[in-house]
Amino acid sequence: MTAKRRVVVTGIGVATALGLDEHAFWERLAAGVSGVSRLGGSDQTDLRVAHASQIESPLLLEALEALGLAPTERAVDLALLVAAQALQNAGLLPAGPPPPQRIGAIFGTGHGPAHAIHDAWMDFTAKGPRGLRPTAVPRCMANAICAQVSMRFRLTGPNYAVVSACTSSTTAIGIGFRMIRDGYADAVLCGGAESPLDRGSLAAWSRLGVMSKNPDPARACRPFDRDRDGFVIGEGAAALLLEALDVARARGAACRGEIAGFGESSDAEHITRPSVAGQTQAIRAALADAAIQPERIGFVNAHGTATRANDECESLSLRQALGAAADAVPVSANKSFFGHLLGAAGAVETVAALLALERRTLPPNLNLDHPDPACPLRFAPAHATPCDAEYALKNSFAFGGNNGVLVLRRGPTESAP
Repeated sequence: MTAKRRVVVTGIGVATALGLDEHAFWERLAAGVSGVSRLGGSDQTDLRVAHASQIESPLLLEALEALGLAPTERAVDLALLVAAQALQNAGLLPAGPPPPQRIGAIFGTGHGPAHAIHDAWMDFTAKGPRGLRPTAVPRCMANAICAQVSMRFRLTGPNYAVVSACTSSTTAIGIGFRMIRDGYADAVLCGGAESPLDRGSLAAWSRLGVMSKNPDPARACRPFDRDRDGFVIGEGAAALLLEALDVARARGAACRGEIAGFGESSDAEHITRPSVAGQTQAIRAALADAAIQPERIGFVNAHGTATRANDECESLSLRQALGAAADAVPVSANKSFFGHLLGAAGAVETVAALLALERRTLPPNLNLDHPDPACPLRFAPAHATPCDAEYALKNSFAFGGNNGVLVLRRGPTESAP
């Protein structure tokens, strides 16, 4: 049997309300600055959605222009931006027209190109079939996101979209990891992109009754806090260039971190209610895949949606999966900074966890004033703290019962675990 290859991260790209590159993103994350703001645009009173994690459009256009990218559709634009950043960071983005490169492009998304879909339905409602653009189908396909990344940067490896709600981009990373580890690819650009801030998407989430009604935007998202009342929706994207360790070293690439393991499962129970058994299964599978014991996990980057049922379920799952180690490992919840990015959440939070490992600093938990007794975990404090962890756990759990968990490792050492 061929030995399994180690998989490293050689490029990172990220765009959220905290910033449109990894340096701005990390600076605000470490400083404890919220990216949640009052929802702009047209009157939102009928939607009962007051806040969101929004990227300022002029800043996004400026960032795209700096990379020579023309705006298309919001989620696609975010994917193109972070893909360019990751490739550039990995030393694989040439100054001129890109040559074909055998790199895969696998992106996760929950809503897909939501603005294009909303516009198409509005055009159809207003004018009937003749109101639709001839390009409506290619603009509205979920895989438009990864297809546009593949075409723009001439990435000739496999390209497809993963759609598994809030686990989408974590699963995309897990798939890319397995493809490289098992010898099916040398490099895969993995990530997620989401922009669900069109009126249709906002209305649907509002009607579900899971959104926070806290009047203060910066205080609205409160994962694991006793006084949490729901999540804040947001837009953003992240991309990670994964490579086989030997390939990365052969071309002299800097290794930003390592994907050490991946586990997944399905609750197979309920479309919206999470399952402790299903989540525990995925966490244990990730640890087994990485061949490490729970005691080696230095911190957990939690799914942490700030909804009552999800936070309680994740807490119980972590305690079951980690056992006695759960008393010692700190837990952080990045959604307190930039809300829930749905299908992009896993990729963005994986970037946050990798930066924490790389910089040996654990970002704070915002708005965790009164930890809920029903969530019996050890939480990271309200300020950034030194953290010399080698391994971190990244949880993603989704509607539909999809569970995806990554084991991340600080920059690679010569020997395997």
